[in-house]
Amino acid sequence: MSVLPLVFTSGWASGINAYAVVLLLGLFGATGLSDDVPETLQRPEVLIAAGVLFLCEAVADKIPYVDSVWDSVHTVIRPLAGAWVGALLAGHSGSVNDVVAGLVGGSTALASHTVKAGTRMAVNTSPEPFSNIGLSFAEDLGVAGIVSFAMFHPLAAAVVAAVLLATGLTVLVFLISRIRRFWRRRAQRREERRLAAQVGRPPG
Repeated sequence: MSVLPLVFTSGWASGINAYAVVLLLGLFGATGLSDDVPETLQRPEVLIAAGVLFLCEAVADKIPYVDSVWDSVHTVIRPLAGAWVGALLAGHSGSVNDVVAGLVGGSTALASHTVKAGTRMAVNTSPEPFSNIGLSFAEDLGVAGIVSFAMFHPLAAAVVAAVLLATGLTVLVFLISRIRRFWRRRAQRREERRLAAQVGRPPG
């Protein structure tokens, strides 16, 4: 069977939490639960680095506005990780061209990252932190569940990932107007505070 379903699923998951994907795949390979994981992902230094960065993301991802800053930094990292993992999986299996797998993994990661970042910006329009925490836990569990499922049922997992990606992109279209209104209101409040400060400033 072609490795493309696993590449697609890992790309989708990388756009949400690339470090979790690398860590999970590496652990599946290192523990012998799967023979489909390249040795590069099983190396101890890769697993340790992925674990530490996963813990950093687990904290940053649950703090309002910090999560959006984190997402901005990872706009390049997540698609590159998706492409890298996809190319490694393709090279390990020999069933598809590395470049094709890299493009599939990277583009899918970019699409799911866009959904994640946009959704977080919309959630941050709410002042309470519980939405961020709940959404972050849901994302972590979703990535863990679907990547694990993909190791044994790659085609079915790819279908689930495709449905989630399409649903997320559709929801994001409806959230864009809310995000724009929020940033317009913030800009307006900043301008009002600036004008108020100028009015209250004593003449020089």
